[in-house]
Amino acid sequence: MTRIPLAQRPRDLVYFLFFAIHLPATFLVDLQALYPKQWVPSVIANIPKIYVELSNDPLIGSAMGFFGPHQVEAYTWLRSFLVVEAFFQVPVFIIGLRGLWNGTTSIYVLLLIYAASTTTTTLPCLAVILSTPISPSPLTTSSVGLEASNALGISLSAEQRLLLLSSYIPFFLVPLIMTLDMALRVQNLITAGQGMQKNAKED
Repeated sequence: MTRIPLAQRPRDLVYFLFFAIHLPATFLVDLQALYPKQWVPSVIANIPKIYVELSNDPLIGSAMGFFGPHQVEAYTWLRSFLVVEAFFQVPVFIIGLRGLWNGTTSIYVLLLIYAASTTTTTLPCLAVILSTPISPSPLTTSSVGLEASNALGISLSAEQRLLLLSSYIPFFLVPLIMTLDMALRVQNLITAGQGMQKNAKED
């Protein structure tokens, strides 16, 4: 079968770019909550610190321990999602990038499983952001601001919530669309296979 260029497959191109963006973000930000601190160079370790000081992200900030040990315990569920991200999603990103580039139909089932799983795990993250109280004024981006958040309870400014939603919603919508798309593609492959099997029996 002749390979159709990726640029001529718009949905696959979106998924390819999504994986290409997600892969470095996973290693540089998300999985730092799991790495031993001595493994991470200071330049890279500062990336989530700067991000949390800017956004006051209750998810990454809590998983990383920026809001105190009690928040790490409260967000054990999120750390379990990060383990899934490390050992399941990262391999899917790599396999998916190659499969999407080559137009391989055999990856559809794997991408369906990934997309359904990711949609499910991202939804509670959005719920946390939407349920985090809005503060009357923007929080400071200094370490003093983080300590205040720890003492008074995590809150967000309206600007921070908007920033977080603009970051998290694409990571919910793209997998959701991928779930529906891959389910339809798998169904079409099954239907085509059944048709070929029926024709073979008739011959």
